[in-house]
Amino acid sequence: MRNLLSLVITAAFCLSMQDCDCLDIIGGHDVKNHSRLYMASIQVNKKHNCGGALIHPQWVLTAAHCGTDVHVEGLDVVLGTHSLSKQENKQKIKVMKMFPHPGFNRPAGANDIMLLQLKNKAIINKSVSTLELPQSKISLNPGTKCSVAGWGATSKTHLLSATLKEANVTVMKIKVCAKIYSVRLTRDMICAGDETKKQDVCLGDSGGPLLCKKKWSRQNGYSGIVSFGSACSDPTKPGVYTQLSKKYLSWIKKVMQNECHGMIKDQFY
Repeated sequence: MRNLLSLVITAAFCLSMQDCDCLDIIGGHDVKNHSRLYMASIQVNKKHNCGGALIHPQWVLTAAHCGTDVHVEGLDVVLGTHSLSKQENKQKIKVMKMFPHPGFNRPAGANDIMLLQLKNKAIINKSVSTLELPQSKISLNPGTKCSVAGWGATSKTHLLSATLKEANVTVMKIKVCAKIYSVRLTRDMICAGDETKKQDVCLGDSGGPLLCKKKWSRQNGYSGIVSFGSACSDPTKPGVYTQLSKKYLSWIKKVMQNECHGMIKDQFY
């Protein structure tokens, strides 16, 4: 998932982060065809740059650093695709506005969350659907099992994966990541990695959704956003994710309602 532009963007974001590197799927496996209908490929000048999740027919949630040095005029979202290289029945929609969190701090990695408002609404069908946001903050205790997906590089060469891949990670104590990275980690971040160290631990495109096991449920819920880590340089190190905390859920709702003049109803949350 790395073209030259996305490498530059990621490098800029990681300059002040010790050991920070690319955020790709290494050692994962192919996702079942069209099983993650909410996955969005965020493209800059027709090249894949980041992942994201469709949370409403006209809104995509991703990481704020995916908008660094990016002009909205060249930004598109591609939905309904399993393979970026094949001519599938995909939907390509222009991005109308970018809404990075006002508290986003690139060097520190804080508040790494962004909304993209699409010019037109996505058509919900058998290939495209939305991902439900949590009603409230999901409790993620160490040991919670999660999964992440993206069109990531499958090796340190940064060559794009032809198809959507996924991998499994486990939530760890935040202090585990705090010892690795030179930035201050907050309660709004999740530390997660692969306990077997066979799959890369900062998994998925930047901005891609982290889905974690819900208590008393067999389903995984939208819990976080891929933010930063040392994925390609050291597979033994976990990655850091932006947690969908109450603070961020309130911000998401406020932005969407303001832009849609109150027409976004609570059932979308």
